[in-house]
Amino acid sequence: MSDIRTFHARKGRVSAAERDGIDRLLPTFGIPEGELDSQSIFSGLPVIFEIGFGLGDATIEMAQAEPGRGIIAADVHTPGVGRLLNRIEGLGLRNVRVLHGDAIEYLRTAVPDSSLNEVRAYFPDPWPKARHHKRRLFRPDLVRLLTSKCEPGGFIHVATDWQEYADAMRQVCAAEGELVLIADSPVPLRSRPTTKFEATGLRKGHVVTDLLYQRQ
Repeated sequence: MSDIRTFHARKGRVSAAERDGIDRLLPTFGIPEGELDSQSIFSGLPVIFEIGFGLGDATIEMAQAEPGRGIIAADVHTPGVGRLLNRIEGLGLRNVRVLHGDAIEYLRTAVPDSSLNEVRAYFPDPWPKARHHKRRLFRPDLVRLLTSKCEPGGFIHVATDWQEYADAMRQVCAAEGELVLIADSPVPLRSRPTTKFEATGLRKGHVVTDLLYQRQ
């Protein structure tokens, strides 16, 4: 199952500014090859790993609100990567690094066990059709992977506006012996910024669920 993609490859036109941001800034604000070394890229700050940042607006808000934590923001959407890199430069942020690629593959191959303070996945693709459930981020094998990368006492924070997916997340995470549910809320937890996808779902009348787990 390791080769099943959890994301939906999204193609979009890359503007000249976004392409320039990638070409100029990814070498500076990207992730070095090889095993993750938080000491070298964040001077030892606790590390948050964000899976799927979209346009990066929520990432920017979180980085500004939490200067004492480093954020690795991962996404496959090229225009969003270029846009986030340009905003990082423009705001002079030093606690964000961008991964342009498959977050799960990077977690598997480059992130040491028990090295992350928190994993965040806000509004991951719900893959609503039953035949696509095997592609979901929150399935048993990947929840085990996410848990193993969190330090003891670290967190997994997820939000979704698909109630069936929220129920599936609860079931899968409850079966992971090292995770304890800290909060299950219909309102954003820990001052989580509202994302673009969330705002769209709310306009459609969707109910948002925030789930916060802690590794014991």
